[in-house]
Amino acid sequence: MTTTAGAPATATTRRSFWSGLRKARELPVTIALVVLVAATYLANPLFLSPQGTKDLLLNATIMIILAAGQTLVIITRNIDLSVGSILGLVAFMTGSLFAGVEGIPIWIVFAAGLLFGALLGAVNGLLVTLAGVPALVITLGTLYVYRGINNWWAGGTQYFADDRPAAFGNLAVDTVLGFPIITLIAIVVVVALAIYLSGARSGRDLYAIGSDPAAATLFGIKVNRRVMFAFLVNGLLAGLAGVLYAARFNSVGATTGTGMELDVVAAAVVGGVAIFGGSGSVVGAALGAMLLTTITSALTAVRVDKFWQQAIVGVLILLAIVIDRIAAVRSARKLRLSEATR
Repeated sequence: MTTTAGAPATATTRRSFWSGLRKARELPVTIALVVLVAATYLANPLFLSPQGTKDLLLNATIMIILAAGQTLVIITRNIDLSVGSILGLVAFMTGSLFAGVEGIPIWIVFAAGLLFGALLGAVNGLLVTLAGVPALVITLGTLYVYRGINNWWAGGTQYFADDRPAAFGNLAVDTVLGFPIITLIAIVVVVALAIYLSGARSGRDLYAIGSDPAAATLFGIKVNRRVMFAFLVNGLLAGLAGVLYAARFNSVGATTGTGMELDVVAAAVVGGVAIFGGSGSVVGAALGAMLLTTITSALTAVRVDKFWQQAIVGVLILLAIVIDRIAAVRSARKLRLSEATR
């Protein structure tokens, strides 16, 4: 009796699993990533050499952290275009601290970067929630304000790898189980945010706000507080990315982080985060970041012109938005049909 009763339940669970897997927004980008890596490896076997694999992970690390933070903001039907400028400011601050304060502990530099990034993110959140102006407009303004501050502060000064402690630079060199240390930090960030969004009530509130802000307010969700928190965490993670950028690259200066904001938004959208808010995941955003950075590396490996690299990324963004819109229209149609048949 137990076996007979258990069989249908097992079959139902199995069907439910495969059905859920097919509907997962992360599945298309995962398949695209696997196909891209396999095709590039066939064209150039050195692409997946130990050093090649390490470079792939390192190239994606900063973008993964930024895309994960951006996901929190986009889910609430907002956007933050200032993350590249925040990264640049924090990266230059990191170089300044190591060059100006002899023997400063690395953990203090990390703490300062996180706090500085959180402060800049909080400014964005306050302006968006208090002024009631669209986040696109606010963060476009702070993009230029933060970039201007960095240009004034840095001027023509640049800090190089020799200005930092060897232990700090080794974060992008040393590996654990084949993963660079800074990549492991990015993985921890993604896992922590994924658990928060799925398991914490305040995390689920972000989805409710993005789906329908007015309804979220009626249900008692403190919309402004949640949006403010999303911007603050996004700034904090941009600060973390800025510190890791200083560890990863040979120099930081006034132009560090310029133009990264559009790549970050692209990574989130390609990874299945709905640009109109209410759906998506940090895992998908991380996969989107991996896909975009891998595309650049793959096309470089097969010697494709940089213009075509940018064009392909643009096509991916358009496809992701169109697919997301089609999925939203289909979901709305199914909802209307189900209500009509009741």
